[in-house]
Amino acid sequence: MATSTRMPADPASSYRAIENLIARYAELVDDGDFAGLGNLLADATFTGSGEPVSGRDAIEKMFQDTLIVYADGTPRTQHVTTNVAIEVDEQANTAVSRSYVTVMQALPDLPLQPIAGGRYHDRFERRDGQWRFVARRVRINLVGDVSRHLRQAAAQR
Repeated sequence: MATSTRMPADPASSYRAIENLIARYAELVDDGDFAGLGNLLADATFTGSGEPVSGRDAIEKMFQDTLIVYADGTPRTQHVTTNVAIEVDEQANTAVSRSYVTVMQALPDLPLQPIAGGRYHDRFERRDGQWRFVARRVRINLVGDVSRHLRQAAAQR
């Protein structure tokens, strides 16, 4: 029976890679890059206020159908992710995280303001040496004026 001489993964490197995935999600949403979100979450199931969505194309479409995009190509938001807690199981190549999210929005006729606050609960796997999302669950529990952010809320205005 052969024994592995492979070095164990560096925990600090795993934490940083996962933090970068969490930050990348916020950047892609705020940039209005829904194709990028589809790619980032291609191996994941995304659960928000609707039915869970899985796979690149379905996730990209869900964001396109849900968020209002303005002339600059963005939803005019800034997602601020804080209180990030990550637990990594290096042996199993898995990790979980939880964090807070505050969504800010500003438009020419809407002063900068928080429009939503909640929590992310994420699961990750390392495949072929790369960390990736396998699940993101979003729970928004504080809601402000989302009528200029969410298509459904805008339709009810």
